[in-house]
Amino acid sequence: MIAGTVLGMLAALGTALPAAAQEKQPDLISLGVGIFDVQKNEPRDKAADFRVEYRFGTSLFPAIEEYVAVRPFVGGEATSDGGLYGLGGLMFDIPIGPLTFTPNFGVGLHHDGGGKELGSVIEFRSSAELSYRFENQSRLGVSFGHISNAGITTLNPGSEIFTVYYHLPSSWLFGY
Repeated sequence: MIAGTVLGMLAALGTALPAAAQEKQPDLISLGVGIFDVQKNEPRDKAADFRVEYRFGTSLFPAIEEYVAVRPFVGGEATSDGGLYGLGGLMFDIPIGPLTFTPNFGVGLHHDGGGKELGSVIEFRSSAELSYRFENQSRLGVSFGHISNAGITTLNPGSEIFTVYYHLPSSWLFGY
């Protein structure tokens, strides 16, 4: 349901809002902190969520980059109760003035640690993010996402995650 909603919003924004001309996006290192299982009423399932992602700057489809830039990403998450998740996927950067709307989808390997059992070592994540782009090409944003195994096992409770991100150009750290 979340994926369908995000795809619908992507289609609407991509056709209705032509983007302002923008310079090439750099590779980004994304640091995030948030709440894992944010919508659950049971405090025992909630945990702090920490993320690091590498978001590639090159669009896979340069011909449509004025409206939407499709970019790969890789990353990892760790929760305060020992959960670990490594993933890769695609993100769709849709520029709206100084803002960027970024739905993204990925698949990866999950370890529950001492936290909530998600039912499978293979888990899928879908998120929608809204961020502000600064003139120095860094961004500050918020994201709401869902992780689940898409029903590949009988146990599939899923989890919603709220995250605050700061994205910085990789050149700030690596000098290129």
